[in-house]
Amino acid sequence: MLASGLPCTVLRPTLMFGWFDRKHLGWLARFMRKVPIFPVPDRGDFLRQPLYAGDLCNMIIACLDGRFAGRTVDISGLEQMTYLDIVRQIKDVVGSRTVIVRIPFRLFWWLLRAYVVFDTDPPFTTRQLEALVIPESFPLIDWPAMFECMPTSFPAAIEETFRNRPTPGSSLEF
Repeated sequence: MLASGLPCTVLRPTLMFGWFDRKHLGWLARFMRKVPIFPVPDRGDFLRQPLYAGDLCNMIIACLDGRFAGRTVDISGLEQMTYLDIVRQIKDVVGSRTVIVRIPFRLFWWLLRAYVVFDTDPPFTTRQLEALVIPESFPLIDWPAMFECMPTSFPAAIEETFRNRPTPGSSLEF
């Protein structure tokens, strides 16, 4: 993109979430609303730095004046939290009554492997499980100062994502 010669900025975000998120945190919320038991591999202590899509939108707006042309910026959420903490916060915000159960990694893997006997297109695979438990920690840059925008705290972003839809009751079906 930068080699094109066009005056542009490349923003490379990490795990993102927000309204109409059909993957990542949106998938977790939908799954949690449907099942009585929500499995978490091992202790669920793998770190994540989710980035709220609304914050990325503000960064894109800041880039429109060309100040950052020719740059590539890796963007991550500012808050590091465990997967289990993310799951718990989503559960609280969506009002789910699912019980969170920790399952040893190997058992979880074998249960997913066995599930494909019954469903050739499973909602979660062993490869996704293996990717989920990989430790991910990204360097934090001071993007609020760089792009002159106020970051949204994770609890506020989760609230906005799952309770304050742009149109009440709006959702996408997948």
